[in-house]
Amino acid sequence: MFFRICLIAACSILAACAGQPARNTAAAPGSAVAALYTRLDADTQRYQAARDSAGRGNADSALSESNAALDDLHAAAAQCASTHACDTSRFFAAFESLLRAQTAAPVPADAGGDEAPADATAEAGESSPVAAALPEVGRSVALLKGRKLADIIAMNDPIKVALEQWLTQYRPNLMRAYENYEYLRHQMWPEYEKAGLPEALLFGMLAQESGGKVHAVSRSGASGPLQFMSATGARFGLGVVDGFDQRFDPALSARANAAYINEQLGVFNDNLELAIGAYNGGEGAMQRLAARQPDAGFWSPKLYFSLSQETRDYVPMVLAAAWLFLHPERYHLNFPKFDTRPGSIVLKAPTSLDELTICLGGVGNNEDGWFRTLRNLNPRYDPRQRLDAGTKLNVPASLSVDYEKNCTSGQWITLAADLHAAARPVVPPPFAPHVYTRVYVVRKGDTLAAIARKHGCSSASELARLNHLKPPAYLLRIGQDLRVTCSRN
Repeated sequence: MFFRICLIAACSILAACAGQPARNTAAAPGSAVAALYTRLDADTQRYQAARDSAGRGNADSALSESNAALDDLHAAAAQCASTHACDTSRFFAAFESLLRAQTAAPVPADAGGDEAPADATAEAGESSPVAAALPEVGRSVALLKGRKLADIIAMNDPIKVALEQWLTQYRPNLMRAYENYEYLRHQMWPEYEKAGLPEALLFGMLAQESGGKVHAVSRSGASGPLQFMSATGARFGLGVVDGFDQRFDPALSARANAAYINEQLGVFNDNLELAIGAYNGGEGAMQRLAARQPDAGFWSPKLYFSLSQETRDYVPMVLAAAWLFLHPERYHLNFPKFDTRPGSIVLKAPTSLDELTICLGGVGNNEDGWFRTLRNLNPRYDPRQRLDAGTKLNVPASLSVDYEKNCTSGQWITLAADLHAAARPVVPPPFAPHVYTRVYVVRKGDTLAAIARKHGCSSASELARLNHLKPPAYLLRIGQDLRVTCSRN
């Protein structure tokens, strides 16, 4: 409780400082602002370390260390408020983050009460690959090559335009992408984490590339949740194995994407915008542009306007989605909570993913149903394919009971099976023509053309060929026998 009181007090003091006009109107050198941001990061980490120490029972030393971190953080915040070009909102965000972490953190056993509460992160599922309280866990790991994303993402007009698009016309897309990502997170995020890349970047790319649809395929042939072209995917280990295109595998595609981004960060000296632009527009084209203007950043007009319109739009959209993943509360955005703990079921009878979707209905208050989630978690199976009894499927853990209840027997699985067995009427092929051969006796006034029309033959030339009549006259004799082989439908 004392930690929380100190933080609230610090926030109040900071608000007062930030509300005052800046006393220094001269342009401050960039190094001064950078030094303040460095202090912010160090003090935040120092405070969090003290909280961790308190959780291990070192309450006295932890209290002293956390107070020292807060004192310095407050001093840095006050200095920021009077320093030109220093963003005080970062300090607000830091205090807010510490308050959230303090609220969720486990209380040490000697902090009062008969029993210590259970570890909040363990209760949320942190011991499994998924944490239920998202995106807070992911937000705490938002570093790129040792720098915070907040220091990298420039709040310029293109990104603000992208933010407005995500929050207006593309808001449904953003929310669906977030839901899809939540259920895929335990497969994709570990690959990014191992690669040392921030989760927010993964979400931003997923949202812009496919919206979290594992089986997305573009008009150009880019495939999978992170939209790899075949050749690029193969370069990063995504091939076709046992008939399955690994570009559709969420974990493998995340690994390949992380490898690509790290490769391009190395090429472009950790310039994130250029690396993302290379992912969209091709690394060759981006490298040639950057080589011609070695001192220009992505937003430099000479480089920026040399890019395709698609890439100029793509990079801000990715960065804006990443920023919203980190800071939804700043934009009146509430990401819903989902129980995304991973689980599995073993089919008790032959069933398809389509049938499971029908019999599960909207359980768990999922108005959109479970098709996309089941499809994403089981990318190797066609949704209409009847899977054998005994097949193991990946599902959210919360669906295990609902499967037993709704999809092993009863009206809903019966309905699903009945619908699945139905088939669309198929247009029948054209009827095969009836071919017949007969002998026709030539009469007075007959011509080959008239005989062909009478018997439904396609042309007089066919009759001539069949009866060895010579052009151009095709002479006929009264009483002559003609073989007539024609067809009628």
